[in-house]
Amino acid sequence: MKKIIVISGASSGFGALTARALADAGHTVYAGMRAIAGRNAKAAAAARDYAQQHKADLRPVEMDVVVQASVDAAIAGIIEEHGRLDVLVHNAGHMVLGPAEAFTPEEIDQLFDVNVLSTQRLNRAALPQLRKQGHGLVVWVSSSSVKGGTPPYLGPYFAAKAAMDSLAVSYAGELARFGVETSIIVPGAFTSGTNHFVNSGRPEDVVTGAAYERHYFGLAEQVGQALARLEPADADVGTVARAIVEAVDAPYGKRPYRVHVDPSDDGSGIVSGVADRMRAQLLERVGLADLLRVSPQRA
Repeated sequence: MKKIIVISGASSGFGALTARALADAGHTVYAGMRAIAGRNAKAAAAARDYAQQHKADLRPVEMDVVVQASVDAAIAGIIEEHGRLDVLVHNAGHMVLGPAEAFTPEEIDQLFDVNVLSTQRLNRAALPQLRKQGHGLVVWVSSSSVKGGTPPYLGPYFAAKAAMDSLAVSYAGELARFGVETSIIVPGAFTSGTNHFVNSGRPEDVVTGAAYERHYFGLAEQVGQALARLEPADADVGTVARAIVEAVDAPYGKRPYRVHVDPSDDGSGIVSGVADRMRAQLLERVGLADLLRVSPQRA
């Protein structure tokens, strides 16, 4: 069945790939991006060209995830046109690289705004419709850094992704009785095929950064190179998009709760498996096992 889908941060990387893959699968996909008439005009044009060339229903939509009014307007327009909304994909994110101390609190605040608060803005705009329908799916694009091995110099980014993942876990239980499912997709450190490392931010406090450089000379570059060496030669960033398509296309009530897509295998799958099992056991012990799944009868 064709779904009406909106995905945040779809101008490039995982977002753009996922938007195309979902459209190719026969869904109507709204590729959220900011400034589609400005800085992302080329990305918006590329999405429209792809739709035309592949006869896919892929539509760029203005959506700045750090502005609630922009998110509200995008979601309201989609619901007004279709009368429903089936899937949210939380993909918007930004990475930073450097010693944690060198980032100002304001920089980390901005990082959390994009990576964490953006999901809350989109949820508050869209979840009323999904709850009203009694069915839907929320997909969260997390990171293996949340539970896997983590090199230094990526601390603020890792903290933001961990916060987002924690929100996803809580939302899963809080939405289950409304018939709304949750799928958490966990990509590993893909060092090519996305713009994460290329466009990663650097700390503003250059004085503190220089102090760290004297003891950790070249560490930022070493981290990137080391992660690239761990990545198998056949690692395909498109597997993340395909995992999201599979979750969307899975039967209602049987969608996966968490899926790891990590060719480098940093151990995240093992740790998350334990954490998710402990969550399930606790909910069962306190008499809330029904929050672990939705019932098809709720749709």
